[in-house]
Amino acid sequence: MRLDDEQESSNFEVQDGRGGGFGGGGGMGGLGLLLPLIGSRFGCGGIVVVLIILAVMGVNPLSLLGGGGGVQQQAPQSAPAGSQDASKLTEIQHWSLKVLGSTERVWGQIFKEAGQTYQPTILSFYAQSGTSGCGAAQSAMGPFYCPNDQKVYLDTDFFTELRDRFGAPGDFAQAYVIAHEVGHHVQDLEGTLGQVNQQQRRVSEAQGNALQVKVELQADCYAGVWAKRTGLMEPGDLEEGMKAAQSIGDDTLQKSAGRRPVPESFTHGTSEQRMSWLRKGLDSGDPAQCDTFKGAL
Repeated sequence: MRLDDEQESSNFEVQDGRGGGFGGGGGMGGLGLLLPLIGSRFGCGGIVVVLIILAVMGVNPLSLLGGGGGVQQQAPQSAPAGSQDASKLTEIQHWSLKVLGSTERVWGQIFKEAGQTYQPTILSFYAQSGTSGCGAAQSAMGPFYCPNDQKVYLDTDFFTELRDRFGAPGDFAQAYVIAHEVGHHVQDLEGTLGQVNQQQRRVSEAQGNALQVKVELQADCYAGVWAKRTGLMEPGDLEEGMKAAQSIGDDTLQKSAGRRPVPESFTHGTSEQRMSWLRKGLDSGDPAQCDTFKGAL
């Protein structure tokens, strides 16, 4: 992508420290707050996987739930967005903020065309572990959007994983990840996330997963809309985006893990679906073409 001349967003924060506890006195800690979010996105199986990953990493899940009995460390702190020194950012963080800046430009124009004002999200950088308005942030979770504080959380080491583990290299593949999470912010501003959350509370797990698939596919489509409207795409970017979408489809991920794909457990959509909706956004540049719900809400 041609991002050299793109303005960096000032809507960022950097969490200090590499670790620390996330609990507090009384009640549940950060992970306790985040588990419902993980459950809504990945089902009960997703919660189990996260707890296993934390155990393998040497983190006691009970301590994150406020019941570990150990000494509670102070959570990493961050200065208010826009007040931090950008000169201390890494190269990849500077690059990420250019991507974020391009999303602000694109969605600002789209909202303006609709007679509305776009309220940007904040990109919160952390390393290995951090905190969010939804609780604990762990690198094992990958990038995510938290509607409680309307921030996108990113450990940029994920880009290396995207290349090496998922076989999706390239700057556009990385930009697609950020644009997808910004797509969730747009859904939040539109009220879609709130409506889906309400419905998921009233239906079965399988039905809730099906709704979550629609959420994720719409975010893919919104990422495509962003890419189309930036005017920054270069030859090869489309292929990088399609490869990334293909690599992180639920069916592909389950097969690569040696499991038989179980559609009822899908939370993000098949590889074919993810590529199709990303392509629809890329072809149209029109968010109105991204209605994955078709009357379901």
